[in-house]
Amino acid sequence: MAINREPQVFLFLSKILGRNIIGATGEALGRVYDLTAEFIEPYPIVTGIIFSSAQKKKPLFLPWKYILDMDMSISVSVKSVTELSPLQLKEGELLLKDALLDKQVVDTYGAKIRRVNDLQFLKTKLGLHLVHVDVGFRGLIRRVGLINLLDFILQGLFDYKLTNHFISWKYTQPLNSPDLLRLNIAQNRLSQIHPADLADILEELDIKQRAAVFQALDVETAAETLEETDPKVQVSLINDLNSEKASDIIEEMSLSEAADLIADLPKAKAEGILKEMEKDIADDVKELLAHPEREAGGMMTTSYLSFSPSTTVKEALEKFRSEAADVDVVYYVYVTDENERLLGVISLRDLILAGEDQQLGDIMDERVIFVRLDDKDDVIAEQFAKYAVTAIPVVDEKEKMQGAIIFKNLLEIVAPELGK
Repeated sequence: MAINREPQVFLFLSKILGRNIIGATGEALGRVYDLTAEFIEPYPIVTGIIFSSAQKKKPLFLPWKYILDMDMSISVSVKSVTELSPLQLKEGELLLKDALLDKQVVDTYGAKIRRVNDLQFLKTKLGLHLVHVDVGFRGLIRRVGLINLLDFILQGLFDYKLTNHFISWKYTQPLNSPDLLRLNIAQNRLSQIHPADLADILEELDIKQRAAVFQALDVETAAETLEETDPKVQVSLINDLNSEKASDIIEEMSLSEAADLIADLPKAKAEGILKEMEKDIADDVKELLAHPEREAGGMMTTSYLSFSPSTTVKEALEKFRSEAADVDVVYYVYVTDENERLLGVISLRDLILAGEDQQLGDIMDERVIFVRLDDKDDVIAEQFAKYAVTAIPVVDEKEKMQGAIIFKNLLEIVAPELGK
């Protein structure tokens, strides 16, 4: 049994703009200037047409409900422009040409910035829905009215047809309009992008767009992205925030990254942020700031897990599960005595494979590779290269553990172009 399905009718904004609007009496009322749309999920729906009329100075708004047909011209049930009112946008409603055409958007699927050359709509019984953003060269040719000629030439000479390059609206995040960035969808779409890719996107934007996009992110995504961003861009982004919001974001960063960022900020800004931060986190950051950047004390993080030798594997794993999300060093746990002297190290792999009743003192590796607080970056790099570890503990002159250096933190000092 055949199923009757509604035929799919696709329309392009470039083909709608400039069309004549024909009233119920057959009189031309004006030409399409723009479309308004309500930005709802999953696809924005067109709410009306903005058109210019010789009889009115200001553009008029034609609600979608009055549209009868959209063939070569647009037929409407309105008899005269006197029945219509000037444009008044509602909350969540924007002008499509004004907000999107020729503007930059983020392709959240490909994690790239694109330029909008056209918009594609799907016409259904419920209305006209924005379904695709056209970012290809074909969209530009369509707008200047040469697409049929180009297709004819390419097909005749080369047996080739220029393909469309569409991005589904679901994977599109507009950047131009603050209103679009403030919509609830913004955080969800941008948070789908890997922080390293999002950092690259931020660095490509101008200062105004960069600040708008960054401020649209949720705190966790903002912190993850900031860690991947160039230090100069970090400072610029944080300087644009008030101390309270800046502190919320910096608190979500790793301690070493947070300390590096605060060290780069103007003194007054840094002090204001530290005052707003939770006291224990602020104290840890201040401790790291007391050490030179290219020494072990300046590269380390104090966010790691350490246990006494008598702790069982079961107890250690339970604590690991509850605290690992907030810890910078997750590949190793360290064993220390009551005075915090470093006794041994256990890899996460060995911890998982051990019997749950075993004590850490029985399974730890006592051949611990460590560096001292004042060791320089070249010494630290040699240790990482020689022993192929992903983190190295840092001890003071009494071999009391002070922190640990993650390889990424070293890389950001000796090869900053690779570390970020």
